[in-house]
Amino acid sequence: MTPVIELRDASKAYPGGVHALRGVNLTVDAGELLAVVGPSGSGKSTLLHVIGTLDRPTSGTVRVAGYDVATLSDSRLAALRARYIGFVFQHFHLSAGRDAVANVADGLLYAGVPLRERRARAREALARVRLDHRFEHRPHELSGGEKQRVAIARALVGEPRLVLADEPTGALDTASGEVVMEVLRELNAAGTTICVITHDNEIAHALPRRVRCRDGEIVADSRTPAEGAARP
Repeated sequence: MTPVIELRDASKAYPGGVHALRGVNLTVDAGELLAVVGPSGSGKSTLLHVIGTLDRPTSGTVRVAGYDVATLSDSRLAALRARYIGFVFQHFHLSAGRDAVANVADGLLYAGVPLRERRARAREALARVRLDHRFEHRPHELSGGEKQRVAIARALVGEPRLVLADEPTGALDTASGEVVMEVLRELNAAGTTICVITHDNEIAHALPRRVRCRDGEIVADSRTPAEGAARP
């Protein structure tokens, strides 16, 4: 099966000699749940932008769902993102005057889906993140954890193969953060590949795979043994 993410010697440099990524090699298969963890300045945010095709590498190869991003025009990259990738950000980015269904339906705005179907799929996505009782609530009527779950539903409404969650618990209290992570685990168990970018080692250690970044490089890539696996 084609990996969802495949980076080979991927580097990203900026003017002034800043090397945000240095020869990164990373493969993520369908159905994985992993954390990309590291402190500020470690390169994890740049890695997210490169994986999410929001930025192109300076050198090396990046493939998403089998597509080499270097060969795609900007319009085809946008289409790849719309079809295969869902994004969840720390600060929600919800429209203040629109209810939860409308905010989630906006995730299909550029996919050519009719309004009635957009809203029906938005309700289904909200139900998946346990918010079927909040369809008509606007952001100011929701808790921080509920806002983040609306953002997750918006990322899921297009049924992407991959969800990139950038510090999804960073703006939440501990209890709300735990609910958000539980929802992400449930979505992964249903088949969605999920990559969580975080500086929180506790969150990272709770996930089955941890990719640790430092100074633009991957310095560790570890997995928790599956239950029942043989141990030395």
